[in-house]
Amino acid sequence: MSAPTVTRRRPRAGKTLLSVLGLVLSLVWVFPVYWMVLSAVTPNARLTASTPSFLPVHFTLANFSSVLGDSGFGGALRMSLMITGVTLVLVLSFAFLGALAISRWRFRGRTSFVLAVLFIQMLPAEGLFIAQYKMLSTVGESAPVLGLNSVLGISILYTATLVPFTIWMLRGFVAGVPAELEEAGMVDGLSRTKAFLRITFPLLAPGLVASGVYAFLQAWNEFTTALVILPAEASQTLPVWLRSFLSASAARGIDWAEVMAASTLIAVPVIVFFMLVQGRMTSGLVAGAVKG
Repeated sequence: MSAPTVTRRRPRAGKTLLSVLGLVLSLVWVFPVYWMVLSAVTPNARLTASTPSFLPVHFTLANFSSVLGDSGFGGALRMSLMITGVTLVLVLSFAFLGALAISRWRFRGRTSFVLAVLFIQMLPAEGLFIAQYKMLSTVGESAPVLGLNSVLGISILYTATLVPFTIWMLRGFVAGVPAELEEAGMVDGLSRTKAFLRITFPLLAPGLVASGVYAFLQAWNEFTTALVILPAEASQTLPVWLRSFLSASAARGIDWAEVMAASTLIAVPVIVFFMLVQGRMTSGLVAGAVKG
């Protein structure tokens, strides 16, 4: 009679151990975010004290007021939003068409195109800075809208960087939707375009969302290219602005509470974006693993 009891307890003990381990890992992952927000609402004098406080017992919003004052945060926020928005639209448009071409059609040069996508993805971004700067500075002499310190100019660079990997992400989603679905719609009287838009495209929407999250994060957090291509202070994106803000703060002694407040504000649009697309993103990630 004792053997079945032992057999039932072992799986329960294993599940409990895994649950505890998952909880510990979650706390380790969440703690840096919690510490950033806590530091943002703590006075700098208390933050740099020898005895740390892990609870918001000295709550203040003065750090956010300082960051939102005359620090240039608003201009950097607008620049980041415009660049990220333009990049997101361009990346998804080109990558979607490229993924369709690779997955649905057999054409001359298809293998070379796939290899070129892989090769471009392997190029280090640092090795292209001089060529990119020279290219945009030359183009900007005749078309300032495409030159240095322009939204469209750096968005095109981001698009060229992100499209190869995004094509590979979307390729799995496109290949996971059978072409027979479109053919069935065409048998029912739909044209190829209408069959694609009404049947296939809604099934690919989760994949577009999941790929859009990747493109959004890469464009929003990118630093090195923006540092080179956007030298003007009025054209800084948020990561570059944060570096300038930290350098200005270092001249009078770094106010880590204000730095943490600035970091929290930079993270807010990312959190909002994730909240808007998290449902579609989860289903998209699962769907992309069906067939590659």
